[in-house]
Amino acid sequence: MTYQHKLKEIVLSDPKYLVMTAENRGPLRNIIDDLGSRFLDVGIMEQGMIGTAAGLALRGRVPIVHSLSCFLTMRAFEFVRTDVGLGKLPVKMTGTLAGFLSEANGPTHQSIEDIGLMRMIPNVNIFCPADELELCEALPIILESPQPWYIRFNPRRPVERATVAFAVGQAEVVRKPGEVTILTYGALFEQAYAAALRLERNGISTGLINMRTLKPVDECAVVAAAKESGLLVIVEDHLSTGGLYSIVCETLVAQNCCCPVVSLSLNQRWFKPLLYHDVLDFEGFSGEKLAERIAAAWEGLASQEPG
Repeated sequence: MTYQHKLKEIVLSDPKYLVMTAENRGPLRNIIDDLGSRFLDVGIMEQGMIGTAAGLALRGRVPIVHSLSCFLTMRAFEFVRTDVGLGKLPVKMTGTLAGFLSEANGPTHQSIEDIGLMRMIPNVNIFCPADELELCEALPIILESPQPWYIRFNPRRPVERATVAFAVGQAEVVRKPGEVTILTYGALFEQAYAAALRLERNGISTGLINMRTLKPVDECAVVAAAKESGLLVIVEDHLSTGGLYSIVCETLVAQNCCCPVVSLSLNQRWFKPLLYHDVLDFEGFSGEKLAERIAAAWEGLASQEPG
């Protein structure tokens, strides 16, 4: 089932749901007519969309809003913070074209700081599905939640996963922690999985964890991986500041747990605008290149050990 059809099924089953967009109809194009008056396009007005959604939520509705992630999290940030977060309103915010999924767009349309921004807002939770199947599986739970949610929309085809039933705050351990354990989320899960298989073939036992919800985060999974692995590797299409790397480091410090951690992310820079698979190759995030980078980090760590 696609996101559109799952969303339509849920929305038409309960009058409290309303679908909104700021002229970002792509993820909804096949269901707009079916939604009828339950669909509202406010135009290029992200701030107004969030403000309107907050007002509707105050009156018992559950708005599911859609916008380009870069504008939803940056242009409307104050409205999300003050109208939705402060009020702890059940507005569900779906950010499209986040991270490398923005592909050919330049820096103005690249959303690589969205998680850092959203996780700073009290009461706002974050879900980053590995594929469209996981998005559809989690959607009923997230829409029924009384909390505000930011969803990092991922419409990509289903990929190999452990298919552990979705639960808020529970990571999916796809491969048990090994010498190296990769922690990732979202669209890059597919490449991280390919990298894990390649590393295993090359003699490096490799665990893989799909973090799924970055807020609340599964601290137990992070700590367990740190205790059972020689190296944690964070793979994300986000700035190294504010995203999963920051979350993992904060968690380990809070839990008084020590483990080498390597961040494969974007370090204070935007990525080159190219088609998706070309971006992965150029930036070093394809399965093959991730495996090479992780193997180099593991070998470098081993060379530092005494004796």
